[in-house]
Amino acid sequence: MTETAHETFFGKFTALKGAVRELWIIFGTKIMTILAYSVVNSTLILWLSSDLGFGDKSAGFIVAAWSTALTIFTVMVGSLVDAVGIRKSLMAGFGLAAAARFVMAFFAIRWIALPFGLFPMALGEALQTPVMVAAVKRFTTTRQRSIAFSVYYAMMNIGFAVAGWTFDKVRSGLGEYGHYSVPLLGFHISTYQTIILLGALFTLPNLVLTYFAMRGGVEATDEGVVIHPPVPKYPGKSFTEAFILSSRDALKDWFRIFSSLWTEKTFYRFLAFFGLVVFVKLVLYHMYYTFPKYAIRELGEGAPFGELFGTLNAVIVVILAPIVGALTQRFTAYRVVVFGTLITALSVFLMVVQPAHYQWLASGMFGRGIAWWLDLKGPVQPLYVAIVLFTILYSVGESFYSPRLYEYPAAIAPKGQEGSYLALSMLPYFLAKFVVGTMSGFMLDAFCPAQGPRHPQMLWIIIGGMALITPVGLVVFRKYIQVHEAGRD
Repeated sequence: MTETAHETFFGKFTALKGAVRELWIIFGTKIMTILAYSVVNSTLILWLSSDLGFGDKSAGFIVAAWSTALTIFTVMVGSLVDAVGIRKSLMAGFGLAAAARFVMAFFAIRWIALPFGLFPMALGEALQTPVMVAAVKRFTTTRQRSIAFSVYYAMMNIGFAVAGWTFDKVRSGLGEYGHYSVPLLGFHISTYQTIILLGALFTLPNLVLTYFAMRGGVEATDEGVVIHPPVPKYPGKSFTEAFILSSRDALKDWFRIFSSLWTEKTFYRFLAFFGLVVFVKLVLYHMYYTFPKYAIRELGEGAPFGELFGTLNAVIVVILAPIVGALTQRFTAYRVVVFGTLITALSVFLMVVQPAHYQWLASGMFGRGIAWWLDLKGPVQPLYVAIVLFTILYSVGESFYSPRLYEYPAAIAPKGQEGSYLALSMLPYFLAKFVVGTMSGFMLDAFCPAQGPRHPQMLWIIIGGMALITPVGLVVFRKYIQVHEAGRD
């Protein structure tokens, strides 16, 4: 490697030198946001069945309904951010998510936990992820943007890594169906409620940091940092009152902004692109809503599947995502997404292979490494090997395509409509949750029931086949979908 090439490669990482402090705040809060989100999301389907008494199918339908609410809120949030601002939106999201998780942690009663916990959490979540993506765009220059999105994605995966470890440690310490005695309150909560309580506690630092450290009206431009002076829209009103009034006015603007999007050709191509991407995203959501019960039934209660997928996946992506982001910076997001989604879709078929075919790896150094990492006793089940190999290949593909899914809408959105495009880019993902939530219960019941004969390979054949629709569709319909990205061929 020449000295010039060396400097060029590492110079890409120094682009963030001098970035506004708000960008670093977003990076930090993203870790805690994902940590809270992931531990709760990993527990959700188990909490619904174990603590609230829902069966596989009913729990799946509730996840689907929750995802529908999350979708509706997310679509609304984009224009709300454009009208209200990033700082206020984040504070509302962190506060609401924390409160909802406390309700879920302390009330194992359906008529309290669902309407006052689970579904309000949907609005809290909607006020976080799309807002933070919009914030990365707002707080970076053109030169900083690609690396910033890669670092943002790396921070997200640090949160996932810690969440996987936390999820397994709580289950290991309390038992799969154990209890925790809450200090000072004098009552017990279940293992899954304890994990949700931790999710609430992980959210609180973000609320404090955003309130005290983030400035309003900050924007990084190629000409320099601009701080738009705050104009009190509702003089004399408290924060809560001002936010409610701003939300009311923003909702009026939302109908106008959203309606205007349908007149733009770019918007239709944008929707087609993310409509195809949804199929590969099904894999991730199956790992949240199908995999936990699958792992417990195939590997046994207390199996460390949080670290097995969540932590390993996150560690690989944390290492690879910034490097891949730097090496592929000159390529269009579209091309990188096609390549990455193909690798991800093919990884699923490693789970289709009968576990017995991995026995030689389970009996060798590879298996001993897994046993040491997960602290497994006795012979290593070959299914652990299959899951690890799947996770490694899945993570490589994800490192290519997933950070670019955040960058793509930011790159093609018309000026002034970034929030709307970024929020709407989340829409197919939450539709994927709806599909997976509906499918998971039926698939588990048919191919991996708690009792009776199982055919789990069929489950993965269906998931892998659907994931392949993404790269194939993006290639076949490329000339109709791809949108020009400024600065790239």
